[in-house]
Amino acid sequence: MTNKKPAKTGNSASPQTNRAQKSRPQNNRALNSRTLNNRAQSSHTQKSNAAASGSSLMPLLLVMIFLAGLIGAAQQHMLPYGIAGMYLTLSLLTFIAYAIDKSAAKRGKWRTKESTLHLLALMGGWPGALFAQNVLRHKSVKASFRNVFWLTVVANLAVLGYGIKTGAVDMFI
Repeated sequence: MTNKKPAKTGNSASPQTNRAQKSRPQNNRALNSRTLNNRAQSSHTQKSNAAASGSSLMPLLLVMIFLAGLIGAAQQHMLPYGIAGMYLTLSLLTFIAYAIDKSAAKRGKWRTKESTLHLLALMGGWPGALFAQNVLRHKSVKASFRNVFWLTVVANLAVLGYGIKTGAVDMFI
């Protein structure tokens, strides 16, 4: 007696393979929805990075209050006009340096050294630097740069406070 096996039809795939093939469109849909979710999260992350980078009005308000305070102190003869003028001039120069660096970055040209930008901020141009970081959105995300920047702000304000307290700023009269 011969044992005959039933003839196979054109589909030689196992039942598991058939189930996998049937579920592929669902997997593709799931993959597409995951991709869309990742893109949405990436977009949300970019927006939150922009917010964290200082695109709010608080730093600009800080700059305006500081500069107005300097000018007011100079008008009340509590601070020499030279100090207020120095901060305003260095702030303008620092803003211009940031603008030049931003332009060079866009064009792929030679950039301004970060140490130069920090030195300008340390010397008293930090209000202009903070203004440029927010208006131009330049050097506003890189954490290491921001950390050193805020150290220069604190150091500058400490020297200014020391100069006011000891009367050393009077030599600028």
